[in-house]
Amino acid sequence: MRGGEAVMFGASGLDRAAALRLQPEVLAGLQAGGRVLSVWRGKPLFVQEAGLGWVWADHPVVRDGGPLVFLGREEDGQASFAADLSAWEPDSGAGAEQSFFDSSRQPHPALGQAFAFEDLRHAMMRLTPREAELAATARALLHWHRSHGFCAACGAPSVMEQAGWQRKCPACGAHHFPRTDPVVIMLITHGNRVLVGRNAVWPEGMYSLLAGFVEPGETVEAAVRREVFEEAGVRVGAVRYLTSQPWPFPASLMLGCRGEAETEAITVDPAELEDALWLGRDALLQVFAGRHPRIRPPRKGAIAEFLLRNWLADRLD
Repeated sequence: MRGGEAVMFGASGLDRAAALRLQPEVLAGLQAGGRVLSVWRGKPLFVQEAGLGWVWADHPVVRDGGPLVFLGREEDGQASFAADLSAWEPDSGAGAEQSFFDSSRQPHPALGQAFAFEDLRHAMMRLTPREAELAATARALLHWHRSHGFCAACGAPSVMEQAGWQRKCPACGAHHFPRTDPVVIMLITHGNRVLVGRNAVWPEGMYSLLAGFVEPGETVEAAVRREVFEEAGVRVGAVRYLTSQPWPFPASLMLGCRGEAETEAITVDPAELEDALWLGRDALLQVFAGRHPRIRPPRKGAIAEFLLRNWLADRLD
């Protein structure tokens, strides 16, 4: 799909400099002049009404965090790192990731009031493409470290290695690597209509394209057909890949596909969806304009919004 990488969190050309992960002495020098993105319980540090809140590696906020994770470097040589501040407890006692649209801000006492930890879903449209890739990488990696602190082979505590891109078990010697979960998200069409659905836990009026995890031993195409039939009872024929989106909630890769429906009758699985329906182009135009009586505009930055908007404009080829 032409222009597919323009989707939010898409490739920005970041040099991840993977060879440096095995050169701790070089990384130590880069840290001295590098910038650090702090993340608190999944929330990156932002500057109010602006982008990411970078600080230097010797800042008190960074010293309160865990080992730095190397994200990559720019053409001028500046290195970017991430630090996990999840152990910090704000005075307000406020938590993180409490709702689908979390608009709360958690300022840190070592920073000015312009700086605060914010939900990436809520603030992602303020980011440049490079900032978005860095934030997605930082959030996904730090979440993996927080949730995989013990060896899956023997249960002993594991330690961070290779600048945050690996964990090693000192007890049995096993190595563990960051995981990414593949998810198919599909633009299913039948004639001049597109299939959308909603989950019962979503905010009122929120509909999206159907999506689901790829199962072991399954192709992308098979996953598309299975998920659509399981969730909506619609059989899908031809399937083709369009584009992908890293989705760090917590660490998925959304595989955007288009499928042609062979049937149109909808039978919703209530365990998966609250509702599903076919939308014609005129109705979808109303949705994007905010004038549809039932459906609110799709969330900007999500691949579903990107695919729907391009389908509406006949730009999927």
